Parts: sequence; C-alpha cells; structure tokens
Amino acid sequence: MKKFILLFLIAFQFNMNAQVKLDDFGRIVLNTYLPDNNSIPAEAKKALETKLSQITSNNGMGGSNVNPRFIITAVLNVGTKDIIPGPPQMIAQNIDITLFVGDAITNTVFSNTAISVKGVGTNENKAMIDAIKNINPKNKDITVFLEEGKNKIISYYVTQCDFIIKDAETLAKQEKYDEAIYKLALVPEVCKDCYFKTSELIGNLFQKKINTDCQTKLSKAKLLWSTQQNVKQAEEVIAVISDINPNAACYTAAANFTKEINAKIKADEKVRLELALKKYIDKMELEKQQINTYKEIAVEYAKNQPKTVTYNNIIWR
Repeated sequence: MKKFILLFLIAFQFNMNAQVKLDDFGRIVLNTYLPDNNSIPAEAKKALETKLSQITSNNGMGGSNVNPRFIITAVLNVGTKDIIPGPPQMIAQNIDITLFVGDAITNTVFSNTAISVKGVGTNENKAMIDAIKNINPKNKDITVFLEEGKNKIISYYVTQCDFIIKDAETLAKQEKYDEAIYKLALVPEVCKDCYFKTSELIGNLFQKKINTDCQTKLSKAKLLWSTQQNVKQAEEVIAVISDINPNAACYTAAANFTKEINAKIKADEKVRLELALKKYIDKMELEKQQINTYKEIAVEYAKNQPKTVTYNNIIWR
C-alpha cells in the first residue's frame, strides 16, 4: 500500500467544545480535525471542516468529540489553475483532496482516499471554497473509505479489549471510577464480545463508586453531627446525606441515621427539620425512579475534561 506521511510541525490541538450527548457512547465517532499550521486560507479551512463534518454525519459517524482519539482530516493540493477572461475575470482551480481516517494517539492511518474537485471564483480563495463545496459526501469512494476506517477502529477495540479492561481496573483501584467508566463506555456496541465484557465491568464499577461515595458522605455527616447537635446542623447533615445514591450499600444506614437525628431534636424545632427531611425523602424517591446510568457518568466526565487535547509531533505513515 502506498505510504502517506503527514507531519504536523506543531502540536496537535483538538477542540472539545461541542456538546457531549448520551447517544455518542456505544458508537464509532470520527472527529473533524485540521491543523492550524496548514496553508489553507481561514475561510476555506472553515468550509473544509464543515464538509468533513457533513461527510461523517451523513455516514452515521458524526460526533460531539466525546472521544478525541479517532479523527478525519484532509490534505489539499492545488493542481492546475486557469484564468477565465471576464468581465469579471475568474479563476478555475483543480484541487486534489486526500482524506484520512486515523488514530491521533498512535499516529496510525486507518484509511485514505483521494478525490479531485474543481472550483471557480473571483480569486484563488473563493475558487478553493467552491471546489470544497463540490465534494459529494455520498461519493462511493468516500463511503468505502469511511467503512474501511470504521472496520479498523473496530479491530482496534477487539485487539485492545483486554488492555482497556486492565486499564479501567487499575483506575478503579485508585478510586478513579468516573474515568474508568468513561473509558469502558467508549467501546462501540458493534464490538460485541468486548462490549459485553466492558458492560459487565461497568456495572461492578458503578456499584463500587456509589458504595464508596455513600461511605464517604455518611462518615462526613456523622462527623458534622458529632461536633454540634441542633436543627441547623441537622439540616447540613441531611444535605450531605441527600446526595447518596439509593442503590448504595449503606443507603439504609444513612436513612436510619436521619431517624436518630430526628429523635434528638426538640419538639419545637422538629417542624423545621421535618421539612428538610421531606425534601430529602422526596429526592430519594425521585432518584429511585431516575437512577443515573453509567453513560451519564461518562458524559459528565467527558464534559469536565480540558477543552483542548494535545498530541505532539504527529507523523502518519
């Protein structure tokens, strides 16, 4: 296979500002990326980014940057350039565009294809923009190119599944449950064996997460109550306990603790405390019906990541 080399002389910076959604997990997503240090004029670059996003969206691979690892990018080369007499004088350009799908972390090209387009405009920039607009997202070669890239990504998850699981287990031992769940949630559903393995582990890690969180909050609540025992302190204690997931192992112990607090409060102060307790009970009942799923944890983790992911000196061969 012919080798293609992309040398990014400056760091690869990937913007993660787009919205992260639940349905972005469990499927293969390609993120549009064009380096800042290319020779494409700003307006033409924006048009090309839009076109690449259109290509991935039309093929069910458009995303919200939930996983910045896999990207689609392009290299433009201007071929012939002709002057068309006016008025107004126009410029016609034939442009060769090479599309790449790859892994931005391992610097690996999964697939590539070259297409030729022609654009006409009153200057070179407008002619280039016109050529980019003429790219057909439903082009057969582009569809085949994306399918090949998709299959290579699936192959990555199949071959790396054990490593992904091991990494998640290591994170869990460090009580980095959100990060572990996030990484496992990225495994696409089409990778059936790996998906089932990671789904089972996610369930276990989710339970460990809420159990650990419950113990931490219950201990904090008991410490608060031991320092001072009045209605104001009781309200603070209940505020801490109210964030405990009702499926956590110590949930019953937390509920019993609120009863102990209530029993120690003077009768004339109970009305105020009972209002706080009612809010707590109502919240627990609501959460029983709307328990956060592991995907929601993954979404929140993705949202809280740095807005820019940087990869240095990418060389694709």
